[in-house]
Amino acid sequence: MNSRPTNPPPEGPEGLVFDIQRFSIHDGPGIRTTVFLKGCALKCLWCHNPESIDPRPEISFLPEKCIGCGWCVQACPNHCHVIQDGRRLYDRTLCARCGKCAEHCYAQGLEVIGKAMTVEAVVSEVLKDWAFYQNSAGGLTISGGEPMVQFAFTKALLEAAKRNSLHTCLDTSGLAPWERFREILALVDIFLYDIKETDSAKHREYTGAPNDLILENLRQLDAGGAATILRCPVIPGFNDREEHLRSIARLANALSHVLEIYIEPYHPLGRSKSVRIGKEDRGGAIAFPGQEDIRKWQGFIQELTKVAVKRA
Repeated sequence: MNSRPTNPPPEGPEGLVFDIQRFSIHDGPGIRTTVFLKGCALKCLWCHNPESIDPRPEISFLPEKCIGCGWCVQACPNHCHVIQDGRRLYDRTLCARCGKCAEHCYAQGLEVIGKAMTVEAVVSEVLKDWAFYQNSAGGLTISGGEPMVQFAFTKALLEAAKRNSLHTCLDTSGLAPWERFREILALVDIFLYDIKETDSAKHREYTGAPNDLILENLRQLDAGGAATILRCPVIPGFNDREEHLRSIARLANALSHVLEIYIEPYHPLGRSKSVRIGKEDRGGAIAFPGQEDIRKWQGFIQELTKVAVKRA
């Protein structure tokens, strides 16, 4: 087994990280550590990481954990927190997101989502599982949000990963200027490329942006020799129609370097997260797909392409 590398990156930009998930097995090959960055240009109706959209820190509040100790009331400089008639109230319109309330919340009902980290700090955390990457052909995955929103940090993190001989995956929606993808093309081993909707008008309706740039970037990455895995969320009542599934297969067949297609069935995880950070629950009308539906989608696409179709 190769020894763990010790190549600290030079001093560089800080990034806003909202989670580092170890032992990830669905974010690329092998055992991986996935680093989730804040900020996303899309606003998908079915987003399962709503805390990733805003590029700034956010405050998560779970009122059922509150024990009424009053520490947050004393700590908040803007008087956002009030205990009134035995009820714990939080006025987000006054909140500056400083996080002082969360520092004093012993019950962990309040939490800051988004932490400024250096490239060195992130790589140091990732390298803790070096042995697992070596044994499983795993490595680092950068996700979000959309990593291209924090492009300088993402590029610096990829450069540091390569200095430390880490396999790299980038989970992206593809919505960024082509020049940014070109800059990191040689630093990414596999692009985990989201295909949310193949119809551009529907893509705008569901995510807030058309897909023209997204598909053009995918074609250019493929022309440049980039390996890709197409990650396709399938949402009942939105993009589960046959024409969209057929278009996924056509898209894969037109690419030279696509490795796999992942079908990602809707999961309502994002609904409770939205409530915790004070955002609207936009997924209330979306149904949880059954196993038979998922198998049907997977089989339908597989009949139309030689690219392996898997369930993520």
